[in-house]
Amino acid sequence: MGAIKLIGIGADGPAGLPALYKRWIEESELLVGGKRQLAMFPDYKGETIVIRSKLAELVEQLRNETRTTVVLASGDPLFYGMGSYLANKLPIEVYPAVSSVQWAFAKMGESWQDAAFISVHGRPLTGLAQRIDGRRKVAILTDETNSPAAIARYLLEYGMTEYEAFVGEELGGPNERCRFFKLEEMAETEFLPLNIVVLRQTMPSPTWPLGIEDDEFFQRKPDKGLITKKEIRVLSLSALRLRPDSVVWDIGTCTGSVAIEAAKIARDGAVFAIEKNEYDIDICRQNLRKFRVDLTLVHGKAPDRLDEFADPDAIFIGGTSGAMAPLLDVCTKRLKKNGRIVINAATVETLAEACRELRARGFHVDIALAQAARSKPILELTRFEALNPVYIITAKREGDE
Repeated sequence: MGAIKLIGIGADGPAGLPALYKRWIEESELLVGGKRQLAMFPDYKGETIVIRSKLAELVEQLRNETRTTVVLASGDPLFYGMGSYLANKLPIEVYPAVSSVQWAFAKMGESWQDAAFISVHGRPLTGLAQRIDGRRKVAILTDETNSPAAIARYLLEYGMTEYEAFVGEELGGPNERCRFFKLEEMAETEFLPLNIVVLRQTMPSPTWPLGIEDDEFFQRKPDKGLITKKEIRVLSLSALRLRPDSVVWDIGTCTGSVAIEAAKIARDGAVFAIEKNEYDIDICRQNLRKFRVDLTLVHGKAPDRLDEFADPDAIFIGGTSGAMAPLLDVCTKRLKKNGRIVINAATVETLAEACRELRARGFHVDIALAQAARSKPILELTRFEALNPVYIITAKREGDE
């Protein structure tokens, strides 16, 4: 088979296509595209195939196709489109149109090389808060469920009022409409189905560098202190070796301090947290909103409910509730290759049990005893007040890097 031509079409339809592209389409024997794209060519003489949700089936159809074939797509097929998938499976020549992102920034009169790009088209909003937080410009590809109004309501839940929004509807088409909004206004507005949202900061976002102070977190009252202390938290996060796209489990999350800092590091990944105490779940949710982190939080006692989580690259265990062996059975089986398990132990008994159980499951164990003290004023002098010592147990599977 010859190379398939993959042609991007803008909202203006065939009118915006170069004459050469139109000729390729007219002379092809097979035209493939979504219903909307195919409807733009009512006089096409060859056979057509409507693209549905399963691209793998389309690839199998086209793999042995001998006819001259053109595939139609929206905008730039290599920008959150099907182009990259098809190009990895079939001989494809890609001819992009101007993408909706280019149109949007052109209408704004704004540069876009320094923007972040996020798609929530056909995807859940989970994790969007930390992906957006602090970025100066963000372009968001939407769908009918994750509409501009839904996105505005979501951002308001996390207090992101420092952003103004631009919404471009049917850009390049006859019904084109471009407007700026405050989030409160956008949350109450209806939009045409084809649209793109661009967020732009009007003032700086709050910042929380690594090692958020303990007092910044909402905690239980009157028993404050049920939190992984800053010094221990930073060392534990370092031991987890997180990447921007890591999938992380936080078992026994309590206030959520480790999960929150992990999510800020792994902002393009996903964080899953479990806590057995219902009151702590409520406190954790308050902290998530304050620190602009959106993660999967469940109420339960691990290893129950861990089957609801995606396989992890890193697991932090802040408490086992006496179920070390069954918990490590699940964690060690689900951990991805080259993943890390980090356990904080406050007692020598927990240390001994964790090391024994991890080694029995083929894991190499490293232990650090963290003993920290914080300065405290006493009259005009300064003394040090010790924090409880904690064993930081880091485990990786034998043979992993």
